Amino acid sequence: MRFEWDDQADDLYRDLRRLGEETLSKDVAERDRAGEFGHEDWRLCAEHGVLGLLIPPEYGGAGRDPAAYARAMEGLGRGCGDNGLMMAIGAHVLAAEVPVWKFGDEEQRRRYLPGLASGRLIGANAMTEPDSGSDALSLSTTAERDGDSYRLTGRKLYVTNAPVADLFVVYATVGRNLGFTGVTAFLVERDDIGVSVKEQADKMGLRTARWGEVELDGCRVPASRRLGAERQGGTVFARTMAWERSLLLAPWLGVLEREFDEALRHCRRRRQFGKHIGHFQSVANRIVDMRIRWEASRMMLYRAASELDGPRATIFPEAAKLYVSEAAVEMLTSLAQLYGALGYSSEGRVERHLRDAFGMTISSGTSDMQRVVIAGKLGITWPDTARSGDER
Repeated sequence: MRFEWDDQADDLYRDLRRLGEETLSKDVAERDRAGEFGHEDWRLCAEHGVLGLLIPPEYGGAGRDPAAYARAMEGLGRGCGDNGLMMAIGAHVLAAEVPVWKFGDEEQRRRYLPGLASGRLIGANAMTEPDSGSDALSLSTTAERDGDSYRLTGRKLYVTNAPVADLFVVYATVGRNLGFTGVTAFLVERDDIGVSVKEQADKMGLRTARWGEVELDGCRVPASRRLGAERQGGTVFARTMAWERSLLLAPWLGVLEREFDEALRHCRRRRQFGKHIGHFQSVANRIVDMRIRWEASRMMLYRAASELDGPRATIFPEAAKLYVSEAAVEMLTSLAQLYGALGYSSEGRVERHLRDAFGMTISSGTSDMQRVVIAGKLGITWPDTARSGDER
């Protein structure tokens, strides 16, 4: 796969890299310890158009295609040290903006997309429940039709951006006996009666991306805020996850490239036993493996991005999410070994990056879940209908 960009895409990459390097995440270590969301950094990203990159111009965005978005976010990741901020941006753009853009009617798009694209509104996606993570068949949040409204009742957990969000894409079922086919998506505003939000416990990593619990107690939502048709929520969620899994880790391409370049400089500076440590085969092998993982991650993610608007579903959204997140953990684990005590210490960056990278193997579906989805797409988990003598 060739990586060639027009001048506009390259300029955006450089602009966002510079924004990250010169302006963002100056106090990220302190905010990480305190678990504080970077409101000022969010505002600066919004002013530079980051939050509206994918949204069409008629709704206040830049109308970039998925690959151009990935390139821009790679630049932001190369310069920005706040992985939680980039996680919050990804959840906002990919899991809140995209479903409104792709499945909203014209009134919904004009009502919400300009505010989301400008950062005036913060979006969140609410699917996970106490008894159903990736298993939408077990969804217990209900949506009961009541005239020209629905009454939503249920509880959502681990909702990224919940403590700061203004708009939630909420998935509920119109009939528990319907399984996945009963799932319906709704646009729920924070100020709706019956909505309560509270922060959840601190996390291992990605601490500057706050998460929380959303409780719906008979929350009345107008039918005009149903997203897509009734019982179309499964399709909305699946399409949203394809976008999120394909593009959520784009900033990490920049993060890993930056850390790899710094590791090279470290190997050329650091001396042990009378020679630079890069002369030791064990160190050189780590560096080579890191470079290969980064190159493969880049190809996998851009392949996924290039096929998002294709005519059929492929394995690449899940494959990119799975491979890049696990490659990030492997690379950062190697870096911790390379730096020794400094890599383990909170005084350096690697310890925080490793905690954050591990979180990316869980967000948007665990690595195990990505493998399950890929297996399904490959057709190896379909019901076994082979008759005796048909086995091959």
